[in-house]
Amino acid sequence: MQMSDDIHNYYEKLVIDYINAHKLDQKFDYEFLSDLCCIVLNQLPSKYIRHEVDMAFYLPAAERFEMEMNVRESIERALEFMSSRERRDQ
Repeated sequence: MQMSDDIHNYYEKLVIDYINAHKLDQKFDYEFLSDLCCIVLNQLPSKYIRHEVDMAFYLPAAERFEMEMNVRESIERALEFMSSRERRDQ
């Protein structure tokens, strides 16, 4: 059996949505954002799905809000971690 390309972690979408909404892609380069995404996604639980429409239809608003808050908090922690390492390395 081979995993299908359409199976993915829903948190990936939420992280990318946050990055775009807060224009972090204009503030940081690709390498920095790649590292940021890895750090953030490793802090979050997995939520594998096949179709985005499933999440839109079946995910209660409260759970969606909690997931978005988890993403925000994880990104803030990761940015602080990466900034502190940059300061230390300089």
